[in-house]
Amino acid sequence: MLDGEKDIIEHAIKGESSAFGLLYDKYQPQIYRFIYLKVSHREEAEDLTHQVFLKSWQNIAEYKFQGFPFSSWLYQVARNQIIDYYRAKKINLDIEEIDEPKIENTTAKTIDNNSDIKKIKKAIKQLNPKQQDVIILRFIEELSIKETASALKKTEMAVKLLQYRAIKNIKKILNSQS
Repeated sequence: MLDGEKDIIEHAIKGESSAFGLLYDKYQPQIYRFIYLKVSHREEAEDLTHQVFLKSWQNIAEYKFQGFPFSSWLYQVARNQIIDYYRAKKINLDIEEIDEPKIENTTAKTIDNNSDIKKIKKAIKQLNPKQQDVIILRFIEELSIKETASALKKTEMAVKLLQYRAIKNIKKILNSQS
């Protein structure tokens, strides 16, 4: 959270674009990463990220501080944008197409790590969208249970249950691949 984030948000609500710019600079990388993991294409993720922040700026007056980071609200906007994107495209999520990290040192350990990453991405792809969202927000974006619940408009207990089931399903999928 930014120092004085609540004040910055209040200034953004009053229409100060420089205040919203600070929020954009802080949260754009993680919102982009969340979207990219769901759409798997850089250009589309960039476009959707832009749309998320444009909608957020247009609707910032509707934001109500409820004790959660501003990012929780942005994740809600991003999630809705992703849903709209897939409704328009009528295509399935494809986590497998995410670019692999560039590796210069091809030791056996890094090859094993890359293989593990591919297996995990393939397993995540097989989860339902709600479980995918929880896994991405909790373990990639490192949000707390409370923040994840806020972003997904679910109770903390529902997030814990989704997380538990998602991890259980991932383990089951990975074990069946072995």
